[in-house]
Amino acid sequence: MAAGAPRIFVSHLAGVAAFDPNGDQVGRVRDLVVMLRAGRRPPRLLGLVVELSTRRRIFLPMTRVTSIESGQIITTGVLNVRRFEQRPTERLVFGELLDRRVTLVETEEEVTVLDLSVQQLPARRDWEIDKVFVRKGGRGGAFRRARGESLTVEFSAVTGFSLEEQGQGAENLLATFEQLRPADLANVLHHLSPKRRAEVAAALDDDRLADVLEELPEDDQIEILGKLKEERAADVLEAMDPDDAADLLGELPTDEQERLLNLMQPSDAADMRRLMSYEEHTAGGLMTTEPIILRPDATVADALARIRNPDLSPALAAQVYVCRPPDETPTGKYLGTVHFQRLLRDPPYTLVSSLVDEALEALEPDAALPVVAGFFATYDMVAAPVVDDSGSLLGAVTVDDVLDHMLPDDWRETEFHLDEGPGEGVAAHG
Repeated sequence: MAAGAPRIFVSHLAGVAAFDPNGDQVGRVRDLVVMLRAGRRPPRLLGLVVELSTRRRIFLPMTRVTSIESGQIITTGVLNVRRFEQRPTERLVFGELLDRRVTLVETEEEVTVLDLSVQQLPARRDWEIDKVFVRKGGRGGAFRRARGESLTVEFSAVTGFSLEEQGQGAENLLATFEQLRPADLANVLHHLSPKRRAEVAAALDDDRLADVLEELPEDDQIEILGKLKEERAADVLEAMDPDDAADLLGELPTDEQERLLNLMQPSDAADMRRLMSYEEHTAGGLMTTEPIILRPDATVADALARIRNPDLSPALAAQVYVCRPPDETPTGKYLGTVHFQRLLRDPPYTLVSSLVDEALEALEPDAALPVVAGFFATYDMVAAPVVDDSGSLLGAVTVDDVLDHMLPDDWRETEFHLDEGPGEGVAAHG
């Protein structure tokens, strides 16, 4: 970069794509790594934490960044794909510096860090943090909605970055990553320190936290849930998909299970108890109790309206289940399944009971995981009904739950398609 390069605020770098010289995307920026220095000298920006398409996080030194402009980062194309590990002398900007309470040197007033700016030093390849954007007054609210007086000061005008803060907020970190999908935000949380992870989880609303918990490894789920107040933990479990919530509850001690179940709505607790009564690796243990259920006199228009619900996963929205009342699981007699494609081919006034796929057999609740997987492979399904001996629909198994239980426990940490060849834009180095 040329001398006098413009100042860049770090919030603008969150999720920015990194490319090699040929224009092939390498990954996306998930954090910045800085090294604090003695006195009030500005921290040196060492590099970027870049997440590859395989979910592996690597370290990209600033010496291998040739350009930061127009919402993209251009690299030299030669990267070390070894997994990033933070060193004791390093600090993560998003994970540790945003939302920190620091003190203005001149007035000794406590302020909250909303953003930081970085700039390349003239005639050098070194980068450093030069400015701090802060808000006076108490905590609360993301920086874009801040009501208190905000100002930008030199880094040397504040103190307090070198101290570990207790009760650090998370609003501005969340604002930086608010557009991330739950799986990507879960990946961000997984790589934070336990202290910071708990702070971010506490700042998420119940629905967002529920979505993120479903994407986290089991150990992280238990850790986060254990740091929530029991009333809130019960609310978050209610907001999760029933099968995921039941799996998480099943990992807790029995007395803790009972306390949380007693705090839930009776209907939700009943679903949890029913799911937990099945063996984990069976259709009953894998199913969700909230598929789309319609009565025989419902029309195609009714079915399509239910499928349009944005809260449904693609797998659950792929088909509806026609049952006699009651139309909550366990239902009355299960009549059959209607696939989404069939609904698109028939007039809106057509009764769904006339469209059911009667040839598709249902799964039994005690069907083992290999049987369930074979069912999906045989019929090219993304969801399958689970029906008991009396003919009642108990729920539906989705293909994502089958994969979750067939993959290794550490599959979120494993790169299945990592290509380290130089021809693909990411070359192993060192």
